[in-house]
Amino acid sequence: MIETHTIDFEIIFQQAPIGMCVSQNRIICACNDDLAQMFNYEKNDLIGQSFQILYPSPDEFERTGARITPIMNAKGSYSDERIMKRANQELFWCHVTGRGLQKNDPHAAGIWTFEDLSAKRPVSAELTPREREIAALLVEGKTSKLIARQISLSPRTVEMHRAKLMRKFSAATSSELVHKLLGIMR
Repeated sequence: MIETHTIDFEIIFQQAPIGMCVSQNRIICACNDDLAQMFNYEKNDLIGQSFQILYPSPDEFERTGARITPIMNAKGSYSDERIMKRANQELFWCHVTGRGLQKNDPHAAGIWTFEDLSAKRPVSAELTPREREIAALLVEGKTSKLIARQISLSPRTVEMHRAKLMRKFSAATSSELVHKLLGIMR
């Protein structure tokens, strides 16, 4: 005879080996200890806060929200790697994955996971908000034309930012830049 047990989803959420949170309209409604520790906050200090406090700048928060909306509307989920900000202002690379819980309104309610990539990919150069955004899209393998279309810039402007990134990271080629952004040194 098979014995059935009640599954305690609250314990699963709290003990998950990755940062997790539930949001409504980009406000953190619940989070686990791993998320709070990753961002150097007390859990209670995150509850009720806008995701904006986890971003390097308000502009990056707004642009990211606008960029992911059509993708989440089409696919129901979203995933990327981006630079985030800890409570002590330290910037770090983070893998973020989310799923909207209401069809066609991805920000109404969602569940999100966050994985700290800083051990594998340190943030090693001072970057502007736009450079951080373009760097995140470059590591996804996107071309300048795709990046330009996605963030509503001209391809020439994206190329200009890519060139600045190449100088900051002492990269001779675009491939070398991506490897350095990923923390892979040749």
